[in-house]
Amino acid sequence: MPKDTEDSGARNALSRRSLFKQLGLASAATAVSGTSLAPSVAAPAAPVAPAPMPAGEALETLTAAEADALEAIVARLIPTDENEPGATEARAAHYIDRALAGPLASSRAAYALGLAAVDEYAQASRGAHFSNLSAEDQDAVLRDIEKNIATGFSPNSSVFFEMVRTHTIQGTFCDPYYGGNANFVGWDLIGYPGIRMAVSDDEQGMKVKPTAVRESAYDSGMFTIKGGGHGH
Repeated sequence: MPKDTEDSGARNALSRRSLFKQLGLASAATAVSGTSLAPSVAAPAAPVAPAPMPAGEALETLTAAEADALEAIVARLIPTDENEPGATEARAAHYIDRALAGPLASSRAAYALGLAAVDEYAQASRGAHFSNLSAEDQDAVLRDIEKNIATGFSPNSSVFFEMVRTHTIQGTFCDPYYGGNANFVGWDLIGYPGIRMAVSDDEQGMKVKPTAVRESAYDSGMFTIKGGGHGH
């Protein structure tokens, strides 16, 4: 097999299309968008602008170096393309940073060790920190990590890859209350219509496209604890 063909096929393992297939969401995304997930031959549109960061927001858990590496990783796991936003716009890294101070606190040490190992392996194999590599080199490093080829990880690189991949998916498609899915880009990406308390006969029969409800579950009084707090 020619090397270019082999490299192209390997990159698909990390592509948006591959992720949708693993999540079982390809048909939903296609049905809602009305477009095929096959590669487009049309002229590419302008790149999607990243969602703006809230003013004055600081990291809650990660160091600056860790955040740089993580932002670059999530951007390749669910990449932005000429048609759709990805994990960067959904702010999946922010979700992870925030969760590491709470529900994912038990994974904090694994992130510290793993992100340091990513940079060390990137430097050893590609000559630069992961965040400074080209997209092609970043994908090559991530393939090595996924296949457990990369060294310097504990217990091994594939465990770290699966952890970050899982949390990236969570951060891209979660309820925005938890810090990810900014501007509901994740829900838009897969065609999820949002939380609804009632479904019409036409919607149940899939005769009409559901009207998108773009609000957090915690914006509904049904999910709000008395006294103004939020449930989890």
